Amino acid sequence: MTNSKRRLDVALVLGIAALILLPWYRIEGGFFGFDWLGSFPRDPSTAPGILQIASYGRWWLAIAAGLFVLGGIARFVSNPMRRGALMALAGALGCVFLSLQGLAIASSGWSWTISETMFGALADGQPAMGAGAITLGIVFVLLFSFGLAERGVMKGDAFVVSAITMLVVLVAIFVFYPVGSMFIGAFQSFDGSFDPTGFTTNIQDPSIWSLSCIVGGDRCGVAWRTLWLAILTAGGSTLLGLCFALVATRTNFPFKKGLRLLTILPIITPPFVVGLALTLLFGRAGVVTQAAASIFGTEPGRWLYGLTGIWIAQVLSFTPISFLVLIGVVEGVSPSMEEASQTLRANRWRTFWRVSLPLMKPGLANAFLIGFIESMADFGNPMVLGGSHGVLSTEIFFSVVGAQNDPSRAAVLAMVLLFFTLSAFLAQRLWLQGKSFATVTGKGDSGAHAALPRGLSIAIHALVIPWMIFTVVVYLMILFGGFVRTWGLDNTLTVEHYVKAFSIGLRDDGGLAWSGVAWNSFWTTMEIALISAPLTAAVGLLTAYLIVRQKFVGRGLFEFALMMSFAIPGTVIGISYIMAFNLPPLEMTGTALILVACFVFRNMPVGVRGGVAAMSQLDKSLDEASLTLRADSLRTIRKVILPLLRPAINAALVYSFVRAITSISAVIFLVSAQYNMSTAYIVGLVENGEYGVAIAYSSALIVVMITIIAGFQLLVGERRLRRVNRVATTPTTPASLAQEKTA
Repeated sequence: MTNSKRRLDVALVLGIAALILLPWYRIEGGFFGFDWLGSFPRDPSTAPGILQIASYGRWWLAIAAGLFVLGGIARFVSNPMRRGALMALAGALGCVFLSLQGLAIASSGWSWTISETMFGALADGQPAMGAGAITLGIVFVLLFSFGLAERGVMKGDAFVVSAITMLVVLVAIFVFYPVGSMFIGAFQSFDGSFDPTGFTTNIQDPSIWSLSCIVGGDRCGVAWRTLWLAILTAGGSTLLGLCFALVATRTNFPFKKGLRLLTILPIITPPFVVGLALTLLFGRAGVVTQAAASIFGTEPGRWLYGLTGIWIAQVLSFTPISFLVLIGVVEGVSPSMEEASQTLRANRWRTFWRVSLPLMKPGLANAFLIGFIESMADFGNPMVLGGSHGVLSTEIFFSVVGAQNDPSRAAVLAMVLLFFTLSAFLAQRLWLQGKSFATVTGKGDSGAHAALPRGLSIAIHALVIPWMIFTVVVYLMILFGGFVRTWGLDNTLTVEHYVKAFSIGLRDDGGLAWSGVAWNSFWTTMEIALISAPLTAAVGLLTAYLIVRQKFVGRGLFEFALMMSFAIPGTVIGISYIMAFNLPPLEMTGTALILVACFVFRNMPVGVRGGVAAMSQLDKSLDEASLTLRADSLRTIRKVILPLLRPAINAALVYSFVRAITSISAVIFLVSAQYNMSTAYIVGLVENGEYGVAIAYSSALIVVMITIIAGFQLLVGERRLRRVNRVATTPTTPASLAQEKTA
C-alpha cells in the first residue's frame, strides 16, 4: 500500500467517525462533548450525522456525506493524477458546501426558501456546528491537500501541502473572519443596516490626524501620538535587547543567570502591576518623588502620567521580548567569519560593525517590528499611566465600552492602527529583501566568537547594569506590596493577602479544600496556558518554516494575515471574537476553546518572527542534504531543523505561555463564570480596592511562571553548534586544528 493511500485511509476513518459517532450540532456538554450518549434519542439535535440523515430528513447533510463518499471512491482509482483530481474536487466542494451552510445559518437576514429548507436545524434551536461538522470539515481540507500533492503540487510533498492548506483555513477562520466581522461594523448603523456616514465622519476626525503640536498647539492627534510612541518603544527595546544579548553571550559578566532572570521578569508580570509600581516610585506621592522634594526642594510633578511614563513602562515590558528574539541570532553568528575578518587585520570594532552586526539584521528587524507592534497594541500600560494622553488602543476601548458607544469609531481607529503596523511590516521586508544571512551551514564550525570592542563593552555595561538595578527596584516594590496591609498607606507587615488568595483547608471527608479566592481562576489559567503554549509554538514555527523554506502562491499575503492578528489591539481582538463566535456557525463564547484560539492566533506571530529570524541563518543545504537522503519534509523538520531552532522554540513557548497568563485586553471580553482567567480576576480585585490581594496573586503568578519557564528550558535544551568550545584568546595552531578534527 502506497503512502498516499495510507494517508487517504486515515482521512476516510476520520470522516466515517464524524458521520457515525459524533453529534452534528453543538450541545450543552461542550464543543466536543459526548452528552448526546445520554440524551439521544430523546433530543433529535444530539444525534450523530448519519441518523440526522436517516431519521430527521437532513437532506443537506446527505449532500456533505455524498461528497465525502466521492472522495472515498478515489481510494480505488489506480491512476495517481485522476485519483488526485477526484480527491481535490471532493475536498474543495465539501469545504465550500460546509462554509456556505454555516454562513447561511449565521445570517439572520437570509430568507430564501432553499436556505430555510436546507438549514432547518434552526427550528430545533441547535444551529451551531458540533464535533461531527468540524471533523468532516477537517477531512475535506485533508482530501483537498492530498489531492493536490498527488498531482505534483509542491513536488508531491503531502505534508507541506497539508500544512499550508490547514494554516490558510485556520487563519481565515480565526483571523480574517472575526476581524472582517468587526470591520463591517464601520459601515453599519445600530440596527445593522448599511450606513457609511459613521465611517466618513470618524476617518476625518481632527482628534485622530491633527498636527497642531508642530505649530504650537496643545497636542497632536491620537494616531501620531501612538506612532511616535511605538517608534521610541521599538527603538529602546531593540537597543536594550541587543545589549542584554551581547552581555549574555559575548562578555564575562559574572551575573549572567541573574541577567537572564531579570530580562524575563517584566514579561511575566501583569502590565498594570508594573504601571502601579512605577506610580509608587515616580508618581506625585511616590517614594522617589517625595525623596527628591525633601532633598532638593522640587515640586512634585505629573511627568509620569503621559507618553513619558508609558514609554518607560513599555520599554521595561517589551525589552525581554527583544532579548528572547535576539539571543539566538547573536549566538548564531558564525565565529569563523569573525576570525576571518581579524585574520585580514580588521580590528574588533570594524569586525563587529562590518561583520557581526550585519549578520544580526534579521533579528534586529524582527525585534524592532515586534516592539513596534507590541507598543501599538499595548493596553495595560496606557490605561494605568496614560492620563489624558490616550493612544489608539485605549481610544478603541472607550469607543466601545465608554459613554461614546460608537462601534464605527472603534473600527476606524483599528483600521488606522492596522495601517501603521502593516506599513512597518512592509518596511522591514524591503530592508531585508534580497539579502542572505545564513551563517549555520552543514560544515563544522568550532571557533569562538570575537571579543567585543572595549569601548562598546563599556557602553553596553553602562546601559545594562543601571537597567538591571532599576528592574530590581521595581520588583522589590511589587514584592513589598504583597506583604503590607495597604500599599502606600499602611505599611504594617502581614500575610493575610496570601492567606485570603491561596488558603487550603480540609473537607469533612478528609480531602483538600481549595478555599482561597484565587484558586478557581488560577487552575483555569494554568490549564488554558499549558494547552495554548505548545500549540502556539508548533503553529508559529511550522509557519516560519513554510515562509522561509517553501515557495507558494500568496505567501506574502499569508504572512500579512498572520501579523494582522498581532497588530490589532487585544481589545479589538476580544470584541471581534465576541462578534464572530457568539453566533453560528461556530458558537464558542463562554468556552475554553475560544480562549485557546485567541491565545494561539494572537501570540503565534512571535513564534513566526523568531522562527524566521533563526531559520534565516540556517543554510538550505541542510534541508537539501536530508531530502537527498530520501527523508520527507516532516522527518527533515524533526531531525534537522528543530534541533537547530531550540532558542526560537524556547522563545515561542515562553512567550505564548506567559502571554496566556498575563494578557488582559482580549481576555476581559472572553472570560466566563466557568472559565475565568487570572488577569480578569485581578482586575476585579483592583476595581474593588483589594490591592493587597491583587499584588499577592500577581506575585504568586510570577513565581509559578518562573518555575514553568525553567521547565520549558530543561525540556527544550540548548542548541549546540560546535563540538569543541574555545575561548577567544586560545591560539590557533595546525596541531590544535588537527586535534579538533579527529575529535
